[in-house]
Amino acid sequence: MHGLIDSSDTFIIRGNISLAITLADAGYDVWAANFRGNRYSLGHETLDCEKDKEYWDFSLYEFGYYDYSACIDFVLQQTDKKKLTVIGHSQGTTNFFVLGSRRPEYNDKINVFIALAPVAYLSHMRGLLEVAVKLAPPIYSALTSLGVVDVFKENSALKDFIEVACTQDVGSYELCFDGAIFPGAGFDSEEMEPQFSHVVFGHYPARSSIKNIYHLSQIANRNKFADYDYGTIKNLEVYGATDPPEFDLGKVKAKTALFVGENDFLGTVEDVDTLKSQLPNVVKYQILPRKEFNHMDFVWGKHMPETLYPYVFEVLDKYS
Repeated sequence: MHGLIDSSDTFIIRGNISLAITLADAGYDVWAANFRGNRYSLGHETLDCEKDKEYWDFSLYEFGYYDYSACIDFVLQQTDKKKLTVIGHSQGTTNFFVLGSRRPEYNDKINVFIALAPVAYLSHMRGLLEVAVKLAPPIYSALTSLGVVDVFKENSALKDFIEVACTQDVGSYELCFDGAIFPGAGFDSEEMEPQFSHVVFGHYPARSSIKNIYHLSQIANRNKFADYDYGTIKNLEVYGATDPPEFDLGKVKAKTALFVGENDFLGTVEDVDTLKSQLPNVVKYQILPRKEFNHMDFVWGKHMPETLYPYVFEVLDKYS
């Protein structure tokens, strides 16, 4: 399950050394799902994503409670199995923790959850994102006042600009990796070569709601892994309390393997240590030996087969 403003493309973006293809080559039945909002997942029973702003009223809760559970149930029904193994990256882990805490019966459907660059607590973020979350409240307020509900729509001016600016032979790597990806994820030019910029920015970033992005900034600013904060008055209406309820990680009883990079600016070692202390069934906690490994190296790094996959297969061999 993919991360923030990403899609299932992230698991095949490196071709034959991508995680999904490596797993398939090893004999696993691989299902790559998409959370609502990106170009592969825009359907709805009653709402039109292009006409109805209500469609975009979603964040972590909806991803975890509804989308994750629906994906799990669908795969189990299609395969006639009782359990499956889940691999998540970045927000793909966050949403799983929401599922496990709010629908704990789903823990029994999981062989093991493999969490790559896990995110729940965000109080030790570094780099560009540390600055961005501080600016998030006024930016979100301005966007909502203008009626903006989503970002990175296909064929929008912003998306088209990114695709053009970041896929040129000259200057794209410096602008888009050195200027945007690395300041947010951690600097590691050894894992992502200049020509890879053409591939990445044909697929990334993917569309999502601004509410989803703002929810993550709330978690960082409040230092609590909790539901969306609507403000005191609406919180009373929605939750029956002035503050949004926290997600109870003690209920996430599925076997969980945590994989961390020391150079991850988003899912930092300090914050994953806090997460680890809250989860009741951590069966593996691995800080990857390559010290430069950053947040996106888990899905885009060219040395994943040597640096990451041996640990992933160790967990799969033991628990799947």
